[in-house]
Amino acid sequence: MVRYRRNLVPGGTYFFTVTLADRRSTILVDHIAALREAFRTARRERPFAIDAIVILPEHLHVLMTLPQNDTDYSGRWRRIKSMFARLVARRMPLERNRRGEYALWQRRFWEHTIRDESDFERHADYIHFNPVKHGLVSRVTDWPHSSFHRYIRLGVLPRDWAGDAANSAVNFGERPA
Repeated sequence: MVRYRRNLVPGGTYFFTVTLADRRSTILVDHIAALREAFRTARRERPFAIDAIVILPEHLHVLMTLPQNDTDYSGRWRRIKSMFARLVARRMPLERNRRGEYALWQRRFWEHTIRDESDFERHADYIHFNPVKHGLVSRVTDWPHSSFHRYIRLGVLPRDWAGDAANSAVNFGERPA
C-alpha cells in the first residue's frame, strides 16, 4: 500500500487539485453557490487565504495560504468537501459509499507546496488557463468561475491575458515538454 506523505509547512502556500468521483459530472458549476458557501463556512471556522482558484465542472484548483503556525489543510478540505456534499444532497439525491458518506468526491486530493514567487506565478497561470486547456472557453476571461476576474480588478493581469486559444500555442503554467 502506498504511504502518502504530505509536506506540512506552517503558514505555507499550496496548490491543490480536488476532483469529483464522477469525472463526467458538472455538479461543481451546477451548484456553484453551494460550493461558495462551503468555502465561506470553512474560512470562517478556520481561516485561510485563497490566492487563486478555478472551478471546473468536475474538479477545481486552488492556491491556498494558511495562517502562520498552521499546517492543517487536510482538515479544511475535509470541511469544504463534506459541507458541499451536504448542501447538494438537500437539492438532489447523492449516492453513499459503504461507510455511509456521500460518494461525491474522490477521497484524496493532489497537493504541491509552493516554493517561491516563480512557482506561485506558474501555478496561478495554470489555474487561470485551465478552462481554456480543457476546451471550456477559448479565452480565459470567458470562464466565470475563476479568480482571474479578481486579478483583472486588482490590475495584476490584463483582461486579454493569454489571448484567444484559437490564435495561441502557449500552455500557461505547463512545464515545457
